[in-house]
Amino acid sequence: QVQLVESGGGLVQPGGSLELSCAASGTIFSIGSMGWYRQAPGKQREMVAVAMSSGSTKIAGSVKGRATINRDYSQKTVSLQMNNLDPEDTAVYYCHADRVITLTDRNLTLWGQGTQVTVSS
Repeated sequence: QVQLVESGGGLVQPGGSLELSCAASGTIFSIGSMGWYRQAPGKQREMVAVAMSSGSTKIAGSVKGRATINRDYSQKTVSLQMNNLDPEDTAVYYCHADRVITLTDRNLTLWGQGTQVTVSS
């Protein structure tokens, strides 16, 4: 079974830091982009940071300077480090991968189950 498995998250104090990790499992031959999205209550899901297959990255303006994305292409993992967290960062964070090639699919999009991040004192 091909899936994305996330870890990390939880309750963080304002100004604190967090690290989220995501690993792709199953028989996967390649992945296009891999990264993180988030969805706050009552809001649409938004991109946080994405690592492209080319090695370039995209970082949302709302977290630029506070977020770092790292991708291990051989291990099929991606992590997100964020610092100086604000209550506005409270959301469910989702790992995402696209253009995934498996035994049966050549253009699969995968989402993780989501992990809650709450920034509060």
